[in-house]
Amino acid sequence: MLFGYNKEHFITLPTPIQHLPAISAITGCEFFIKRDDMTDLGMGGNKLRKLEYLLWDAKRQGATLLLTYGGAQTNHGRLTAAVAARYGMKCAILCLDDHPEGINANILLDRIMGAEVWVKPSDGSDEGEQNKLFGQQVREHYEKQGEKVYEIPVGGSNTVGLRGYFECALEMKDQLAEMDLSPDYIACAAGSLGTYLGLFMGARYAGLSAKVLGVAISPFGEAKEKRLMEYYREACQEFGLPEDAKREDFLIEKGYVGEGYNSVDERARRAIYTMGQKEAILLDPCYTGKAFGGLLDMTETGKIAKGSKVLFLHTGGTPALYNPKHRRAMEQELKEGLHLL
Repeated sequence: MLFGYNKEHFITLPTPIQHLPAISAITGCEFFIKRDDMTDLGMGGNKLRKLEYLLWDAKRQGATLLLTYGGAQTNHGRLTAAVAARYGMKCAILCLDDHPEGINANILLDRIMGAEVWVKPSDGSDEGEQNKLFGQQVREHYEKQGEKVYEIPVGGSNTVGLRGYFECALEMKDQLAEMDLSPDYIACAAGSLGTYLGLFMGARYAGLSAKVLGVAISPFGEAKEKRLMEYYREACQEFGLPEDAKREDFLIEKGYVGEGYNSVDERARRAIYTMGQKEAILLDPCYTGKAFGGLLDMTETGKIAKGSKVLFLHTGGTPALYNPKHRRAMEQELKEGLHLL
């Protein structure tokens, strides 16, 4: 039990921490990677740690259907679908997004696992208010069918889900002690903030000296700044922990967002190619590719000093490589190596 909540155990833990010798050689920093892409269900990814706690809460409330939100190619939606399938529940994924080109990548996997996907283009107004109305409409649809609906926010990022990455930081502490490793940075992609904030709070609780660095993969403006501090205060109050962190303690790098969330991004593609060709590890173009591309640039520009030890969290998401808009860009760049005889 962690701060009053149990969890369903469906992940094989701990996930490994691996040294990246080739990346270390080309950056002048010592890079390590925490392989949360290797978690068990639905092609893996970080959201499963959050979903262990969220599913326990859903089951104790007698839920029959998990309803969640995200972009049309949401990794969190895919893993919610996987958990629902594993535990004999229904799943609905609500996407405030442009209509997809077809049933591909994560949407294909969602449907294979039995989830229903609802996609509605944004009208340009406040996204939170749109999702609230969207959720009410879809929830009523299922409740009329007799379902008991449990709602999970975007990315599983509430105080219940945050426990998953608080616990991950405690797991890291034990692994790092066994490896006699003291990283200067623990780095991850920062989106809906549950993973980043869980690591931040867990690392402080565990007494780790590393700075927890979040590389923003979507615009991080005034609303996101406000949400970060609200989320932190909510979690501290619920967990009974002191609110002793100030905004300057949260290390968020905002310079690698590109054109926005899940945008086609050349730096992210270069990072994917580098990790694939140097370490045979596959990143994704939305989260880990963009975040790792930022880290590589930070080592080049001196934002991360030479000789620093960096532990990068691989949060999964590789099905996004098959998203048509990302795939087309990569196909154009990689086609010269395809020899058709």
